[in-house]
Amino acid sequence: MSTVHDIKEAVRQLSPEELAAFRAWFAEFDASAWDRQFEEDIAAGRLDRLAEEALRDLREGRCTDL
Repeated sequence: MSTVHDIKEAVRQLSPEELAAFRAWFAEFDASAWDRQFEEDIAAGRLDRLAEEALRDLREGRCTDL
């Protein structure tokens, strides 16, 4: 399997049980990849401006409790 097309075709051929197992695996895989990217962005300072803005809004009373 070297292309997205090949992967899509393989997924289409999975049994319902295999598809459920694949979905569970992929959800975990995708979440882990997102977490890694988020941590890299934090370490690189890419989110500093957003964090500062959120903290400023909190200090200035522009936030509401959920």
